[in-house]
Amino acid sequence: MPSLEPFRIFTRKLEDLELRYMVSGSVAAIFYGEPRLTNDVDIILMLAARDARRIADSFPNEEFYCPPADVIALELSREQRGHFNLIHHETGFKADLYLIRNDPLHLWAIRHTLVTKLDDDVIRFAPPEYVIIRKLQFFREGQSAKHLRDISRMLASMEPEWDRKTLLDLIREYGLDSEWALVQEREA
Repeated sequence: MPSLEPFRIFTRKLEDLELRYMVSGSVAAIFYGEPRLTNDVDIILMLAARDARRIADSFPNEEFYCPPADVIALELSREQRGHFNLIHHETGFKADLYLIRNDPLHLWAIRHTLVTKLDDDVIRFAPPEYVIIRKLQFFREGQSAKHLRDISRMLASMEPEWDRKTLLDLIREYGLDSEWALVQEREA
């Protein structure tokens, strides 16, 4: 597995703040699958209004680009798709933080987060089913083959006894059968 060191800049601070989060997107696909290059990390974050100031204070402007607390609060007020970015000045690494509101898939995934210890750090990953469902949705929206590749690599790397029942149930629930068929074609 490639080093997750650049992304721990963000997860360490979220752990220190004792916020509920999970790493998703490409970094999670790399964790569950095979290495590929990426220069950002997607983090799904459960945040309360009082936490906007805590986030802004924990990512100081001398080290990070972080939007002001009022911008974070504005994003938090959105019913759907609220998000903001953090950028570490020295390395240029970016974290895209997506806020959990009422999205049932986010809420399910945060309850099923995989907690992993890497050296002295704790990193919380979205469950593989969540990562796969989101990648299928992103493929449907943008038709980027990288999402199907990531899914295929994840499936090839996961334990053969991994129970796919939850994944298949979620695929049906979210109407992703045709996108899933494309993944199955790649595996054949």
